[in-house]
Amino acid sequence: MENQAGPCLKEHCRIWFCLSLLLIFGNHVVAELRYSVPEETKDGTVVGNVAKDLGMDKSSLKDRRFRVVSESKDRHFDVDSNNGALKVRSKIDREELCEGNGPCLLELQILVENPLEIHHIVVEITDVNDHAPMFIEQEQVFEIGEQSSPGARFQLHAARDPDAGANSIRTYTLTPNEHFDIEISEEENIPFLLLKNSLDREQNNKHILFVTATDGGRPKKSGTLNVTILVLDNNDNRPTFNQEIYQVEIQENASKGTRIARVNATDPDQGSNGEVEYSLSKMLPRKVYDLFDLAISSGEIKLKGDLDFEESETYKLDIQASDKGQPPLIGRCRLIIKIKDVNDNAPEIDVKSLSDSISEDSKLDTVIALISVTDKDSGLNGKILLNINNDVPFSLKPSYKENMYSIVTKEGLDREKEKQYTIKIKATDCGKPPLATLKSLSIQISDVNDNSPQFSENPLYVYLTENNKIGAPVFSVSAEDMDVNENSAILYHIVRENDATSFLSINSENGQLSALKSFDFESVKTFQFHVVA
Repeated sequence: MENQAGPCLKEHCRIWFCLSLLLIFGNHVVAELRYSVPEETKDGTVVGNVAKDLGMDKSSLKDRRFRVVSESKDRHFDVDSNNGALKVRSKIDREELCEGNGPCLLELQILVENPLEIHHIVVEITDVNDHAPMFIEQEQVFEIGEQSSPGARFQLHAARDPDAGANSIRTYTLTPNEHFDIEISEEENIPFLLLKNSLDREQNNKHILFVTATDGGRPKKSGTLNVTILVLDNNDNRPTFNQEIYQVEIQENASKGTRIARVNATDPDQGSNGEVEYSLSKMLPRKVYDLFDLAISSGEIKLKGDLDFEESETYKLDIQASDKGQPPLIGRCRLIIKIKDVNDNAPEIDVKSLSDSISEDSKLDTVIALISVTDKDSGLNGKILLNINNDVPFSLKPSYKENMYSIVTKEGLDREKEKQYTIKIKATDCGKPPLATLKSLSIQISDVNDNSPQFSENPLYVYLTENNKIGAPVFSVSAEDMDVNENSAILYHIVRENDATSFLSINSENGQLSALKSFDFESVKTFQFHVVA
């Protein structure tokens, strides 16, 4: 479906959408729409009408709080609650949002209430030709000997264009001339200056050409590189490396100053034309120059920075060997440095979830914690063995995800024997030597009413004196309960099972017994009764 809204969209912008998904969960509706809008579109431009495309009543949008609730970091779109139109809110720069030639997609969510609906919207930002090709260095100088044979190639600076697809660089052209042509590397799209006819320094010792990089946009945009060729006298052999590709390995903990490799190039020319100097290509990443040092005269490469296998496993150094002839000739090779991992990172234990306490009557395999373990190293250095390092009634179980574990009960718990446990977890990697990390978790055991009150003496024998004062305390009983808090609060009462118990009353809270009458030895010499706690 295509819409038109505003001059920009009418002439340049193709806006489309597709209702790609509709899910209904209870009263919640989830839908997805897809639109497309070119970058640099003016503020206020209508991208599409969400309400219309979803079949919603526009008159209810305000009452239902029709709004955008989420999108990318910068808010580029908004919706009009009067008519349901999705509009551009701020300038969109595709090159700032996305890199490369793939689709540039922004995800939004539209929320309406009463009933609640969530609509997922994907807006594709299409590229417009808003950048011209640009050469980082606008001038390039070549020194080419007059003896150079037709077919010789010289690498030109490549232009850069952040636009994508057809708007990126499409062609390189060269000022028409009789000596040079331009050739493009198909693999890397790098331009080369191709010598098609021999040079003659005596006729012309300097050539000035212009390389133009043109993109495929409409209208097309271009950038220009000024190329100067200085024609010099004969130096007919270029340095040649004894290997086109060198490969070495070095451990990531190698110290600064460590010798990594030595490259060697020879030149059969004599004098300055055969003297070789080495250098790193200027097109390498900045990190390479920070890590490695190349001796200009010997070709020896030494380490001058700190390596980290976890940051990069391989470095590729393009090395040039240049003689001192006029003009100088250059040979090239590549040094591949593979970084060997050492066990320099200890495992990390992360507690995802932990219960503060667990009831003493918990069943076996009750989960009390969820933990994850990670190690930045690779191979055996990153393989982790996990165990509980002390004697506690808990065990580890692998969880649903790799390197995730549950801590569960493996035995019955008894708060009266142990009211708190410290679980010591040890994570050890398989490196040589192995590195380990310890983590301690503390968990409280909560009480349940699993203990009856107990009297210290049972039966209890008490001697009373006759003629006692009525209502006065005569003795007390006491029971203990191993539980805590409300589970250990004790109440006392007398079991009324004979007349003798009418002689006494008991304080239900402290177990103190008082006489209800004065005892007479001649009438009653002994009696028994039961107290229940």
